[in-house]
Amino acid sequence: MPPRSHVRGCSATAEIRYVASYLLATLGGSSSPSAKDIKKILDSVGIEADDNRLNKVISELNGKNIEDVIAQGIGKLASVTAGGAVVISTAPGSAAPAAGSAPAAAEEKKEEKKEELEESDDDMGFSLFD
Repeated sequence: MPPRSHVRGCSATAEIRYVASYLLATLGGSSSPSAKDIKKILDSVGIEADDNRLNKVISELNGKNIEDVIAQGIGKLASVTAGGAVVISTAPGSAAPAAGSAPAAAEEKKEEKKEELEESDDDMGFSLFD
């Protein structure tokens, strides 16, 4: 079986592994983790470290305050949309009927059920034409 770092073809996933290992090493008390520290973490979960990726992560993060890096990342993520399309209407008041239509539909269903119950009560469970 190939090493885990090469099972998926997604390089972003592999990069995240190195960053996560770096963060784990800093949580463990190392303010500036070495390649050896990160390799030890990756090896503990069966991932063979790629020296090029490892050195890239270390060079990007070495000497930086991790809390500041995370804060900057959160700021960047705040500007990214999180999924599904949102329809924004330019006509004033056009969104209100759509939002209010769900309770109206639910009330209609209640009325229909109530009418059905009233009709079924009228024949007392049998009909002259059955």
